[in-house]
Amino acid sequence: MLKKYKNTLIVTSLVTLIPIIIGLILWNRLPDLVPFHWDINGNVDGWASKAVAVFAMPAFMLVMQWVCIFASTADPKSANYSRKTFHLVLWICPVLSFVLNTLVYSAALGHSLPIETVIPMLMGVLFIVLGNLLPKMKQTYTMGIKLPWTLSNEENWNKTHRFAGKLWVAGGVFILATAFLGSFWIFSAILALMVIIPTVYSYLYYRKHKEE
Repeated sequence: MLKKYKNTLIVTSLVTLIPIIIGLILWNRLPDLVPFHWDINGNVDGWASKAVAVFAMPAFMLVMQWVCIFASTADPKSANYSRKTFHLVLWICPVLSFVLNTLVYSAALGHSLPIETVIPMLMGVLFIVLGNLLPKMKQTYTMGIKLPWTLSNEENWNKTHRFAGKLWVAGGVFILATAFLGSFWIFSAILALMVIIPTVYSYLYYRKHKEE
């Protein structure tokens, strides 16, 4: 699988490290301590040296990307990965690396972006993309809604993912629509419903067909 996506893997790995280049260009303009963590209200509550900000975040995201890739390729059902699904695995960490470092650099230079709005918007887009992919996902141990009932029964997997796909698209749109409110609690409530409802649906489907 890695040979098949070798070019994309190289490109995404380089994109993950682009924030380091940007950080080096901005090095002399960055303060010795830069904002590095925010609370649920979007207020800075943690600081780091500019060396950590410039090098550590992209390096960590690159490691996470490769962990996700190796976990996916080691999956006994990796043959079930579609091209779109594996591309999603390849691109999540590069996008996060770029967005998170942009937030850090902007705050350090005095041009703070509203993180309490940016992160929900990013998550909303991600859930819309995932919602469109879910109905087409085949059983795997590393992607999708991995429950005992979905992994043990292909029909349960398919039904749950078709149902969850519509729910996640709707949830993603709702997250985007409410992102400008900057409310952590609204975002958390939507996220919780997007997890709990498909889980209950899958379990009820399992119970129903078990009794039959």
